[in-house]
Amino acid sequence: MHENPEQAAYFLNDLEQLLSPAQVLYFPASFRQPYAQETTDNANILLRTEVLKKLSTSNRARIVVTYPQAIFEKIISQHTLKRITLHLKKDTQVALSYLNERLFDMGFERVDFVTGPGEFAVRGGIIDVFSFAYQHPYRIEFFDEIIERLSSFDVSNQLSITDLEEIELLPNTSGHDFTDKRKTLLSFFSSESCFVFSDLDKITHQLKNLFKKAKAVYKELDTSTQYPPEKLFVEPKEWINDCRDKSVLILEKTDQLDIQEQIFIKQSPQPAFNKKFDLLVSHLNKNKKRSYENTLFCSNEQQAKRFHDIFEEIAENVHYKTEVLPIFSGFEDLEAKWACFSDHQIFERYHKYKLKSDRNKKEALSLKELTQMKVGDYVTHIDHGIGIFGGLQRINVEGKWQEAIKLIYGERDILYLSIHSLHKICRYAGKEGSVPKIYKLGSKAWKALKQKTKSKVKEIAFSLIELYAKRRQKIGFAFDPDSFLQWELEASFLFEDTPDQEKATQDIKADMESTRPMDRLICGDVGFGKTEVAIRAAFKAVDNSKQVVVLVPTTILAFQHYKTFSQRLKEFPVRVDYLNRFRATKDKNQILKDLSKGKIDILIGTHQLVSKNVIFHDLGLLIVDEEQKFGVAVKERIRSLKANIDVLTLTATPIPRTLQFSLMAARDLSIIATPPPNRYPIESEVIRFNEMQIRDGILYELHRGGQVFFVHNRIENIAEITGLIQRLVPDARIAVGHGQMEGRRLEKALLSFMNGEFDILIATTIIENGLDVPNANTIFIHNAHNFGLSDLHQMRGRVGRSNKKAFCYFITPPYSTISSDAQKRIKTIEQFSAIGSGIQIAMKDLEIRGAGDLLGGEQSGFINEMGFETYQKILQQAIDELKDNEFKDIYKFKERDAIKNFTREVQIDTDLEIYIPNDYVNIVKERLALYQELSHIKTSKVLEEFEAKLKDRFGPLPLEAKELLESVRLKWVAGRLGIERLIIKKERCLSYFISDQQSQFFKSEGFSYLINQIQKSPERLTLKEKNTANGPRLLLSIADIKDVKSLIKFFLSISNKTKYPLDFL
Repeated sequence: MHENPEQAAYFLNDLEQLLSPAQVLYFPASFRQPYAQETTDNANILLRTEVLKKLSTSNRARIVVTYPQAIFEKIISQHTLKRITLHLKKDTQVALSYLNERLFDMGFERVDFVTGPGEFAVRGGIIDVFSFAYQHPYRIEFFDEIIERLSSFDVSNQLSITDLEEIELLPNTSGHDFTDKRKTLLSFFSSESCFVFSDLDKITHQLKNLFKKAKAVYKELDTSTQYPPEKLFVEPKEWINDCRDKSVLILEKTDQLDIQEQIFIKQSPQPAFNKKFDLLVSHLNKNKKRSYENTLFCSNEQQAKRFHDIFEEIAENVHYKTEVLPIFSGFEDLEAKWACFSDHQIFERYHKYKLKSDRNKKEALSLKELTQMKVGDYVTHIDHGIGIFGGLQRINVEGKWQEAIKLIYGERDILYLSIHSLHKICRYAGKEGSVPKIYKLGSKAWKALKQKTKSKVKEIAFSLIELYAKRRQKIGFAFDPDSFLQWELEASFLFEDTPDQEKATQDIKADMESTRPMDRLICGDVGFGKTEVAIRAAFKAVDNSKQVVVLVPTTILAFQHYKTFSQRLKEFPVRVDYLNRFRATKDKNQILKDLSKGKIDILIGTHQLVSKNVIFHDLGLLIVDEEQKFGVAVKERIRSLKANIDVLTLTATPIPRTLQFSLMAARDLSIIATPPPNRYPIESEVIRFNEMQIRDGILYELHRGGQVFFVHNRIENIAEITGLIQRLVPDARIAVGHGQMEGRRLEKALLSFMNGEFDILIATTIIENGLDVPNANTIFIHNAHNFGLSDLHQMRGRVGRSNKKAFCYFITPPYSTISSDAQKRIKTIEQFSAIGSGIQIAMKDLEIRGAGDLLGGEQSGFINEMGFETYQKILQQAIDELKDNEFKDIYKFKERDAIKNFTREVQIDTDLEIYIPNDYVNIVKERLALYQELSHIKTSKVLEEFEAKLKDRFGPLPLEAKELLESVRLKWVAGRLGIERLIIKKERCLSYFISDQQSQFFKSEGFSYLINQIQKSPERLTLKEKNTANGPRLLLSIADIKDVKSLIKFFLSISNKTKYPLDFL
């Protein structure tokens, strides 16, 4: 038992690594404050109950790791635990209605889909239950009143994991009413158990404080329904008494228990090597002489390989072996003569612990909920424009039932959309809070908007592709492959590389090593490690004796990058310098002189760097940060500089992944969208404006040598706030910054704060744009309810950028006085404390900005008018058309290898019953989600997985659903045969071919083969031309079609002989 929850988690991970996870249990606290129901954490209660159940039912030897807050709650007795458990066995008789009632009695809540402990769902003959005694929920399938199958399933995709013979359902034990006395955790252990305490005095001191707090809260409650603290919680006296007759091991001296025996362990902690590998090598070799064994514990294979690479390059014999087994801290054991070093201490990285309960929380709120359509949402239909979603409706088509989607347009026009055309609609995503315009059905406005957007997008895409094509023909400098210095630099990175970072690094190196000049854009959110990627590229250039110039939009950023680059490269023979308007003229001249002689390797600065008097000795790489913030003139100068040197552009406005694919033809993009794995999550808390709390937060940060941000967004009373904080913390040095200050003064204040000359910076939101102070790890955001999600997210991203724990306090008035929207925002941002998790929500807003930056500002207007996804579809079409026509020659090699699919999409109109029946999936929201998922499926394999998933979740497929899945295959087959529309009614099928008479399709081998087939069986097939509103269309009529499968069979029979067999089915 450790006195601190974080350290306890590290112990847990070490023990899990050394033994097996099954032998080690974690016993966490179930709430943050006593007597406050809303702070209970179901995922933790689950872990607690699991421990109690395993201790009471099995005799295996186990280790339980815990901390004071967790043992502070008393526990129900073993007798009660057995009494409230419900046992279910396969093939036994249980009435479904009985089970339903029993679960209500046990305190389970009925929901549509089970996501967290304490919930259950009923669907037809299937009950899903999330018991408090197992990490996955259970699925119970009935046949009549017999339990036919028991299995556990995964919350995130609702699919079964393993089949079980019997299960136990346990309610929430901590909230359970009880008649017999509650006891301490110690009473659950057998008499042979041994208890290890890291520091008993600290533990009892914490229990004393917790108990005092619980008493105070209970007194304020003034209630007769709650039990007094003496019954619910553990007092220090009681804990010590329970320890008396047990075997106890204490790691720090104490007077509270009589010591029987003292054991001495001779160990010393791992020495600090400060990333100096020569020190490490000499220490390892010294150990070898003292006949010690050296083991380096690495967190993954890659780290082990890095050690081998680095030691190999040093070309000295090094005595060590590596183990892939992450441990929290290294040590040297003097008796066993064994030195165990951890890799993260050598590289000075932050080592993160992993807990089961964290995983459960993340899975519960998935992105799915955000993208799902709800009744009343705005949706965009690509042909008819923006309407309001009216839900799913069953409609009668000539005596047969069909399911359709109801869309409501201007002047109460209603459109019923077949579920086969679901891909044509998507949820409208514009800027936060913007309301789109809704037109009448069939009005010209939407068509005009689409045309206008398309022609504009085409212009932009045209110029982008043209530039790209020109650059591809130039020849630049090809850099050498990595040297060992490069490896050493990358190994000393504080954090672990994310997959995105690694990919971006590799892409950049490949670009630099090829003869074509690089022009790559890297986008990623704040704190996702773009700078690191840039530093590696810069170092590679310097390593090849080239100079690097880094261009940034503001003086502050120049200074910041200078600090980051110098810090990162201080162990290497690289000279970094910077230019901004604060440097004295004498320094500037000296820098320019050194630059032209080649004495400076990396120069960082603002737009002055592109002026005529800056002469480089041998420039090899240009790095531009936040290009969209430069003026036009500077951009032009950059362009002329870029002619044939490698260019790397960084931007923090995230650009959606999907745009990356559409723009691949016009720009090399790397997107870093995964957050760094071992950043500390930022501890976020919502507080009222309470002077004591603010003072404590500030003092805590200052005592550990850090700095504090205080965001206050009203300039008129920023001075009063400053006075108030000065009064609370008299000896703190305070700086103030806001947009109405004169530019130089503001910059000076911010720079001195970055240099550590001030402790607290009180500022407006001016700080959200890229002020990076690794030493500032506490931020207060005053009146947080007035900010949008993306702003709150960006401001919180200012802290937590080093390997210290960071705190963020949102100061708001009481919830009852703020709007429900603001409450939602604050709750969301508080829940997602990990970097890069709640972003998805803030992302939408930022992505629209990002797309605007990438494609020109006026584009964000179009995006708002038609919604983001629709805009993207139009962009994709425009680029495809450009590739097929204007830029045919550039793309001819790439595109022509693939089989050409002549039709973009196939439309189906039918009187066959093709849908998911209501009695199969009775939750409308879920049916819609399934239809949406189905409309995105592109390959047979995925379709089969989808079918298996349906069977697993809802039971065997009814006929209508089988036909629905077949209809997806039908679209694929028809698309390959150049068919755009199928009308299947009264056992006949009318297939319309492509409307474009000039299409290459009519000249293809496949088409001529088709004509042959038609001539062979005239009684079943007829080909005719029909005049439609859009000109003449070729039409094929096929007789006696009973179901979708027979039509697929027919199409396959006429296409298998063509040049493009449909083997993908």
